[in-house]
Amino acid sequence: MVTRIDLTLDCADAQLLRAFWKTALGYVDNPPPAPFRTTEEWFASLGLPEGESVEDGAWLCDPAGAGPRLSLLKVPEPKTAKNRLHIDVRIPGHGSAAERNARLAAEVVRLKEAGGSVLAEVEGRHVVMADPEGNEFCVALAAG
Repeated sequence: MVTRIDLTLDCADAQLLRAFWKTALGYVDNPPPAPFRTTEEWFASLGLPEGESVEDGAWLCDPAGAGPRLSLLKVPEPKTAKNRLHIDVRIPGHGSAAERNARLAAEVVRLKEAGGSVLAEVEGRHVVMADPEGNEFCVALAAG
């Protein structure tokens, strides 16, 4: 039985995406697993090959514990195709159409300022965006 899921994004620059996704989702750095006090201490214990660094990855979590953890892992190959799985960033969907549209527009502006870009807009429903490395995600209204 699955009790929770984690999402992993392969990337070229884990620290760039770390900053973006912390802003986008309100996530924080995931604490290292026990008994380690720091991520660096945990990473050193793994016995990874020479040349790999803690900077090659980032691990984020929802501070409320409700959302999935997000791992960002540096890989050598570039992104070559559209994501088949993407993140939906949901914002409150209550209020009048004008209020909902204003919240959606404000969130898009906030994420553009954080380094995202708009790929497509579906009027009144959602906006397809990309993070700084081109990973697609949607900004959409939550039900009710």
